[in-house]
Amino acid sequence: MESCASPIAEHPHRLPPLQAAVSRRRTLAVGLIGPGRVGSVLLAQLRAAQERLLRDAGLALKLCGVAASRRMWLDCDDPELNAQHDAQTWRPTDLEQFAAHVRGDNGRHAMLIDCSANDMVASRYSYWLASGLHVVTPNKLASSGPLSRWQAIRAASQHGGRFRYEATVCAGLPVVQTLRDLLDTGDQLLSVEGMFSGTLAWLCCHYDGKRPFSALVREAHALGYTEPDPRDDLSGMDVARKLVILAREAAWPLSLHDVGIESLVPSELAEVPLDEFMARLPELDAPMAARLAEAKAHQGVLRHVASLDRNGRTQVGLQALPSSHPFAHTRLTDNIVQFRTQRYHDNPLLVQGPGAGPEVTAAGIFTDLLRIAEALEVRA
Repeated sequence: MESCASPIAEHPHRLPPLQAAVSRRRTLAVGLIGPGRVGSVLLAQLRAAQERLLRDAGLALKLCGVAASRRMWLDCDDPELNAQHDAQTWRPTDLEQFAAHVRGDNGRHAMLIDCSANDMVASRYSYWLASGLHVVTPNKLASSGPLSRWQAIRAASQHGGRFRYEATVCAGLPVVQTLRDLLDTGDQLLSVEGMFSGTLAWLCCHYDGKRPFSALVREAHALGYTEPDPRDDLSGMDVARKLVILAREAAWPLSLHDVGIESLVPSELAEVPLDEFMARLPELDAPMAARLAEAKAHQGVLRHVASLDRNGRTQVGLQALPSSHPFAHTRLTDNIVQFRTQRYHDNPLLVQGPGAGPEVTAAGIFTDLLRIAEALEVRA
């Protein structure tokens, strides 16, 4: 997170005539935390859309700062900084100072976008929301962390800033919003099933027994599909967090310890150094080959599935599914989520598409930003 993309450039002289948009112009001050892969792509997407949003929607996006792990950039609203965006505009990271700067003191609309995966940052959401800051994030640690923290965030968002987190579950896919819409319109959730990991989806789709499972893990790692430590994917913990987020959205007060998780990592390899784990990857081959043979014996396929039933019971792990199952026909790194509800009982509602990658994740964050912006009133 050390390097930072250049901030959104403001070029008023290049903007087209605003016409009617001027009368309804809204300004949204934005601060970005975590200018890594997703954060940098998001900045590029915002920059590319800036003039169009001002022209067509009367929305003026103003980047007020970027905070990395060790240093932060603040725009020249701060009198201590000169107007040139060079090395002199950077200072050591102080998140409270950063949040106060983005919020400003003139009652403007202001938003923090957290693209980090930092638990300390997530722990501050409720305070920022209570102060009137909107928060948008793909950081799963807030919505799947301690239940008391989640409840504090929800309470603060009811009376302060708005909180949106669509990209925490399946990147840019409208999974959280779909569930929210179903529940808000009075539908009753009966179950949720899904393939929530693009990495595990890719591995399962490519694993046909012709190549060892360990070889596929190495290939996925080389292609950048896995986390730097593949155990972060293979353990199922990331998928479990996504399931907890959906469960809490459906008003089940679940925590990670309530989720039954089948890890694909043998217990004896869970804590060894990464280099040793990669060297011992072939130890995964025999157990995976046995699971695949069992699935094929029943003319099925092997998929990594997370499930939540109407009683709040959860499960994450490998399943042998019939070839007629919707999950048997996913492609590449597709995520797929099946909602079975009172309305969609016999024919469940499916959401499917790419669930991994910085571009689609950034687009999901951008969508959340726009949903909040739509509700902002015009302020002088």
